[in-house]
Amino acid sequence: MVSRKAVAALLVVHALAMLASQTEAFVPIFTYSELQKMQERERNKGQKKSLSVRQRSEETGPLDPAELMEEGDVIKLTAPVEIGMRMNSRQLENLGLLLVFLGILWVKMGKPSAPQEAEDNMKLLPVDCERKTDEFCQAKQKAALLELLHELYNFLAVQAGNFECGNPEKLKSKCIPVMEAQEYIANVTSSSSAKFEAALTWILSSNKDVGIWLKGEDPSELVTTVDKVVCLESARPRMGVGCRLSRALLTAVTNVLIFFWCLAFLWGLLILLKYRWRKLEEEEQAMYEMVKKIIDVVQDHYVDWEQDMERYPYVGILHVRDTLIPPQSRRRMKRVWDRAVEFLASNESRIQTESHRVAGEDMLVWRWTKPSSFSDSER
Repeated sequence: MVSRKAVAALLVVHALAMLASQTEAFVPIFTYSELQKMQERERNKGQKKSLSVRQRSEETGPLDPAELMEEGDVIKLTAPVEIGMRMNSRQLENLGLLLVFLGILWVKMGKPSAPQEAEDNMKLLPVDCERKTDEFCQAKQKAALLELLHELYNFLAVQAGNFECGNPEKLKSKCIPVMEAQEYIANVTSSSSAKFEAALTWILSSNKDVGIWLKGEDPSELVTTVDKVVCLESARPRMGVGCRLSRALLTAVTNVLIFFWCLAFLWGLLILLKYRWRKLEEEEQAMYEMVKKIIDVVQDHYVDWEQDMERYPYVGILHVRDTLIPPQSRRRMKRVWDRAVEFLASNESRIQTESHRVAGEDMLVWRWTKPSSFSDSER
């Protein structure tokens, strides 16, 4: 560290160099072009003066040489004297400002600041705070503990960030073993294992979220003592800008894909429901048409029986089915037919479902019943 006397000596040398440079040349006061203009003006004045002197000598006779010399000296010395006066006043002003600046600087540098003085005094105190409990030692121990926790937090955050960003160090997990973390802290802060265990104890007893997780053999179990701690993990991984941007981009793309996938799923589900509703409507409409055809067939059969064109007043259900549905459509129309039969059994009073023995086999038949005052036996 450079001493105050050396800095002050360098400033004085620099100031003297500035004064010497201003003394050797007139450039800071007048430029070269301005001097040429001033000399040209003086030369013109001298020529005019010499012409006037010649005219006077011709008229009145020769003048005194002393008078000529006095006038010429006045003309020649006017500009340099003015320049020198300006130069001396400017130098005095600069010198005064420089001395004031050096005085203020010396006062500031001569008396050390209060924090610096206190820090120097603290460094000079030969105090051993390992076994003392006074306020000063407690503050020092707390500061050392916070420094250790700060280094531990940074180490775990960097390791977790490296694991999240490609894992260049080939880590097995974000949870760093206790021995590895302790060795790193010992190399950085030169602290003992007792201080490291004290820091872990403080983390366990603290109710604050310090950003460090202490885990045991079973990560799901809560660790309560230091001897059960197996590894340390950072709750806030520290990642670089590129890694953060790539992860943010990946997350955004993933969210967009999930959104569109959900949208496509809902759209497909809506299309499927609409198709199902349309099929149900078509099936219901086909069922009503089938019911209408069955009623017409049974009624026509009954009319034919009344005209002695049929042997029985009833007709078999399967016979009606085979009459209305062609063979190639019976499997496709089975559901429609079953619904039509069920509808007639529960909602149509003009058609009765009976069981008769036809050709030696029991079979279900439909009989048409019209509203009349006499029965078939009476007829």
